[in-house]
Amino acid sequence: MAAFSIRPAIEDDAGAVTELLSASYPTLLAGGYDPDLLARALPFMTRANPALLRSGTYHLAATEEGQVVGCGGWTLQRPGASDEPIDPALGHIRHFGTHPDWKRRGIARALMDRCVAEARACKGRTSEAFEALMTKPAKLSPSLSPMKLRDSSDSGTSAGRAIRPR
Repeated sequence: MAAFSIRPAIEDDAGAVTELLSASYPTLLAGGYDPDLLARALPFMTRANPALLRSGTYHLAATEEGQVVGCGGWTLQRPGASDEPIDPALGHIRHFGTHPDWKRRGIARALMDRCVAEARACKGRTSEAFEALMTKPAKLSPSLSPMKLRDSSDSGTSAGRAIRPR
């Protein structure tokens, strides 16, 4: 098994992030969405977000050879809510993905652990993440505990799971 390391993303990583998400999301989401709807949504869902790449809190997992095999991060700003006030105690988990050939190797956990450590350093007490419709509750890092699943249809997401650092 090849090793990977976690590093902050930069704007020049946009192509690699889009490529990774384009490989990850069709497989991950196929079982939970109508194929026609998914085909229309994927071009938007898999595009790297320039603001995240500039945030300093979005990270990549890369092999020693430089292949990007995972991505994810967090922000204080709630996704899609740039006009809302920021709660400095609430971090939002953002745009995670793992290459299908690299699943089950601890990449998502390593990225989540990095996010939790950074949020703690910024005094964040709670992190919030929204999962896709068909995903099972995420196998959480030992540093996280699940909270009640809540309806978040007002935010345009069907279901969300809030998680908090232990």
